[in-house]
Formats: sequence, C-alpha cells, structure tokens
Amino acid sequence: MIFILSLAILIGVIYISVSTTDQEFKTCEILNIANLDTVDFHNHDSVLVAANILYKGNTIKKIVQGEQYRDVWETPIKAPIAFLDTLKGGLQIIDEGGGQQTHSLKLKAKNGTVYTLRSVTKNPEPLIPEFARTLGIENIIVDGISAQHPYAALVVAELAQKSGVLSTQPQLLFLPKQSRLDTYNSKFGNRLYLLEQEDSGNAHWTKLPNAWKVVDTEELQLLKMDYGKDLTVEYNFLVRARLFDLLIGDWDRHAKQWGWIIQKNSGKLLASPLPCDRDNAFFKIEGLVPTVISNKAFIPDLQNFEKDIDYLPGLVMDFDTYFLRNIDEKIFIQEAKYLQTNLTDKAIIEAFKVWPREIYDLNGEEIIEKIAERRSELVEYAIKFKEVLNQRQPLTKPLKGSKDNEISPKLIKCFECLP
Repeated sequence: MIFILSLAILIGVIYISVSTTDQEFKTCEILNIANLDTVDFHNHDSVLVAANILYKGNTIKKIVQGEQYRDVWETPIKAPIAFLDTLKGGLQIIDEGGGQQTHSLKLKAKNGTVYTLRSVTKNPEPLIPEFARTLGIENIIVDGISAQHPYAALVVAELAQKSGVLSTQPQLLFLPKQSRLDTYNSKFGNRLYLLEQEDSGNAHWTKLPNAWKVVDTEELQLLKMDYGKDLTVEYNFLVRARLFDLLIGDWDRHAKQWGWIIQKNSGKLLASPLPCDRDNAFFKIEGLVPTVISNKAFIPDLQNFEKDIDYLPGLVMDFDTYFLRNIDEKIFIQEAKYLQTNLTDKAIIEAFKVWPREIYDLNGEEIIEKIAERRSELVEYAIKFKEVLNQRQPLTKPLKGSKDNEISPKLIKCFECLP
C-alpha cells in the first residue's frame, strides 16, 4: 500500500515555482518531470501538487461509491517546499509515529519544541476488516478516504481560533527527498504534509500561563488519581469544543483524539482540552455503498456533513459520558450561544481564506453554508446533546488515551470517573 501511495505522488503532475527572496510565491512554471530525483528543490520555493490521484473515478464508480471529494484530492495546489535542516531553525527526526492511517514523524527543534509531521495522503489498509478482504472489496474501504477533505484541518484551525477552541495549528508543506530524512526518504520524501504543534509533551507553544505539559487522556486520568481535587478540568472549554465538533461535522472524537494542556500553579493543575486529528471534519458520504454502510443501524457515528445533523445520539461518545455527563445543561446552552456570537458569517468566510483558491472554488461556499445552518440550530443541538448524555449510564472502566498499548494497570485498579 505504501508503494502504491508513493507511486501516486510520483506520477502526479508536479509544477515547480521559481525561487524568490522575499517569501512571495511567483507565477509557477509547468515542468514535465519524469523523475523527481533529478530535481534540485533548493532552487525552488514551492510546488503545485495534487494530494492524491488514486481517487479518480468513472461515472459508474461515482454512482456506486460516491463523488465525495475526489476532485479536491486530484486538484494541484501550491505548497511551500520544506527542508528539515532549515525549517523552524532546523529539525531533527525523533521517531516515526504510529498512526493507523497517517504516516507521521516526530521532529524536535533546537529550542526543544517538538512538532508532528502528518501526511495528507492516508493509508487505510490497517483498518480494512477481515470480512472485506474475504469478499475482495478492499478497494471500497481504500476508496473511502475520498470522503475525507484533505485540507479540512487548515480551515478548522482558523475556525477554532475564532471560536476560542485550541488547535495544533497545522501548516501545509511539501517535503522533498533530502539527506536529513536519511532512511525515511523512500516512505516520506516527495509528499504533502501538515506540520503541527506537539500533542503530547512540551506545552510552551500554547502560550497559556504556567503551561506545564500536554498529556493524552489516559495520562490525564492518572494525574487525576494523583492530584485529586487539585486537578480541575476546564469543562466549559470542553463543552465548547464538543459543540464546535458538531458545527464542522467531525464525528470521530474518541478519547485518543484529544490532548490536554496542563497548567500548573502552586501545586494545582488546570487541564484544558486540545482537539487533535481533524481528518474527518466536513466528512462527505455519497454513493450507494457508502450510504448503506453509514446507516445509523450499522455505524451510528459515521455521518455525512449536511446542513442539519442526521442522528445526534450517534455523535455522543463514551468520552462525553466520562467527562460531561454531570455538567449542567446551562453550560451547554451558554457555550452554544458563545459560538453563535463569535463565529459570525464574516468570521467563517475569513477562515476559509486559508484554502488555495482552487480548493475554495470547488466546495468552499457549500461548506460555509452548512456551517452557518448548523450554527443557527446550535442551541437546540446543545440541549439534545445533554439529553442524550442524561440517558447514558456512567462508565465502568477508564478511557484509553492515544497510546497503542493497553490501559495502565494502575488506572484499571484505581479507576475513578472524573466528576
């Protein structure tokens, strides 16, 4: 699968722009490149490259498996070229990430700040269920990535900033093959990436007062056991973040999709939610097969991004039951009104300016209309969200964080649900 994904990038049409000295991109020149290894990317400042051309489809395929965001994936966009020896003052590779769909690298700057490099192209092969392999329909699962918007995270970060919601501040870049990638060149070279702030470890980048560190959900639970009442969760911010998820249609918000910024002051801890991994914002389900698979009777949380929410109970996670079941409905209403007030039409339109014009022209206005419509109904959604939570039973086991290993034995033994 890695070979196929790499091949798709290599055979895609790539456009190279002339290098500049003032950081402004000049008009791009189209070059016919048979072998990217012959290009000295140091002579250029940017490329125009399609995220992935694997999702092109004929009429039959589009009817059966959906149009989705195929046109977005195959549209060339301009991205700055990055070299690890100069990016952010110079970055060293720490380790390869362990995400299932996303290829990632952990990078460390000279000042100690750690970044994550996440591939725009996805590899869904690890998620293919055995029954799909048995039936020989793996291609349908792989093709399902076309329902994801490859550049959603860029807009979501802008919308989040305007909404008072934290983000990992992703930046789009193209990483050519280079000496600092060393043995990672074949897997990571000549591809599009999102460079994001660290979601576990150093917290200085957040600029929050007394920021101590960023932890995952499992470590937060361990800290709660150690600190007890001296650890407080910013529940208002968490409610706001979850209602924000409803606005952007991000249905995949399990415990592993969250980091927590810990502020430490005089022995007391304050934990603020850090939403991570925005791959499924603006998720678009079309076609006969995806529509059947996403039926609420089969996968209730897998939902299409439309002007209204089809089945809100499917979007309430165990994560929500764990943290928010005992939060007063007034806070849900308060935070819904906050988002309605701050995420104005002007603010939403401004956020989408981060997209290249080519991408905005494809579906920018459509997505803006959907966000605006959901915003108008957000108080009602907030009340319904709380009603669903009230019907849920308390959890009897701790939440698993972002790590791939088993839940900490200490956490299982001493499990206490956060109030």
